[in-house]
Amino acid sequence: MRRGGRGKKVGMPMNRKNSRSNACLRVEGLKIERDQNRIIHDLTWQVQKGEHWCILGANGSGKTSLLRALTGYFMPTAGEIFLLGHQYGEADWRDVRLELGIVSSAVRQMMADSEPAVISVVSGKYAMIDYWGEPLPEDLKLARRILKQVECLHLEERPWAYLSQGERQRVLIGRALMAKPSLMILDEPCAGLDPGARENFLQFLQRLGSKRQAPTTIIVTHHVEEIMPVFTHVLMLQEGRVLCSGEKGKVMNSKNLSNLFSAKATLRQQGGRYSLAVSAHSQRIA
Repeated sequence: MRRGGRGKKVGMPMNRKNSRSNACLRVEGLKIERDQNRIIHDLTWQVQKGEHWCILGANGSGKTSLLRALTGYFMPTAGEIFLLGHQYGEADWRDVRLELGIVSSAVRQMMADSEPAVISVVSGKYAMIDYWGEPLPEDLKLARRILKQVECLHLEERPWAYLSQGERQRVLIGRALMAKPSLMILDEPCAGLDPGARENFLQFLQRLGSKRQAPTTIIVTHHVEEIMPVFTHVLMLQEGRVLCSGEKGKVMNSKNLSNLFSAKATLRQQGGRYSLAVSAHSQRIA
C-alpha cells in the first residue's frame, strides 16, 4: 500500500451491489505486515447495517491488529478498507473516528479520576479525554438521557475513580453513544470483570442491542459465553486468517471451535447462550 493508505485492490470483490451499498464496513484483501511478519492474511469481510458481529479468536489471532487497522491506528500493507462510506487513504481517519463509538481498555485507562460520569459521557461527542471547560446545556441534557439509557443515571455526579469496572464499561458505552455512531466497536469489554459483574454487563448489552435504534455493533472476545443472543454473526480469526465467517447459527459449532482454539472443544447451547468444554493436551482437529 502506498503512503497515505491508498493501494491496489487485493482479493475477491464483493458480489452484490446492494450488499455493498448497505455495508457500514467492508474490508477487501487486507494484509498487515510488520518486521517481515505477516499479521493479517488477505482478509475480506463485510458488516451490514443492523447486524451485530462477534470477532472470536485466541490470543495472538490478529483481533487487536484488525481493530487498529479499522480505526486507523495501524497502517495496512495492502488491501482496502471502506468504513461508513469512507475509503481508507481517501478520507482523514481522524474525522472518520468521530463517527464511531469505540470502547477499549486504552480509553478506560486514560480517563481522569476526578471526572464525573456525566462529563465523561459529554466528552464522547468531541472525542476528548479529560474534558475541560463548561459543557453546553444541550450536551448535558443529552448525556443524562444517555446515562439513563445505559442504566447509570444515578451515577451522573460520581467521579470516575469511584465507579466499579462494570459501571465504567457502561459509562464508556454511553460516551460512545454520545457521538450518535452508526457503528460501535467493543474491544474485550468484559476484561477485568468478575463473574457477577460480567453477567450483569452482558445482560445490559443484550438489552441495549435489542433496542430499535441500536447502532451496528462489533464485539471482540475469546470467550463464547460473551456472545449474547442479540449478536447475529461471527468472524473467527486464527493466526491472522479468517477461519470462517457468517451467520452465528451456521458457524458456531464444535468442529469450527476445535480448529479455532487448536483443542478438542465441545460447544453447548442453552437459552440462546453458549458454553464451551475444552479437553487439555488434545491435537488440532483437521
